Amino acid sequence: MTKEEFHSCRKRLTKTQVELSQILGISLKAVHSYEQGWRNVPTHVERQLYFLLSRLRGSKERQRPCWVVKNCPTERKKQCPAWEFKAGKLCWFINGTICDGTVQDNWGEKMNICRKCEVLSVWRDQIEPQV
Repeated sequence: MTKEEFHSCRKRLTKTQVELSQILGISLKAVHSYEQGWRNVPTHVERQLYFLLSRLRGSKERQRPCWVVKNCPTERKKQCPAWEFKAGKLCWFINGTICDGTVQDNWGEKMNICRKCEVLSVWRDQIEPQV
């Protein structure tokens, strides 16, 4: 997540820097650092922001579950926690999903896949910075 995307996300959530730091459980200095580009936004903070965006009133409800988007075979679906917990619209928030046919070792790897996926792009598109 870029500094512009972080800032745009905060604005979309209509939160001040102080309010966002409290919601995310991080310091105000961290929020400043992310918005100024002095520090990279950690993947766990990025995930929390997408989660908050996904819970806003008026969010896109017609989003398709990940197993439909990825056309997952039945055997893969049965092994995937997103299917098990009926969370196909929040698959990017759940560890251990079988995206691209394998379980990722860490959140960084997972988010690299998720950033390119149509399921998460619904929320990413809402925070694209204005040029």
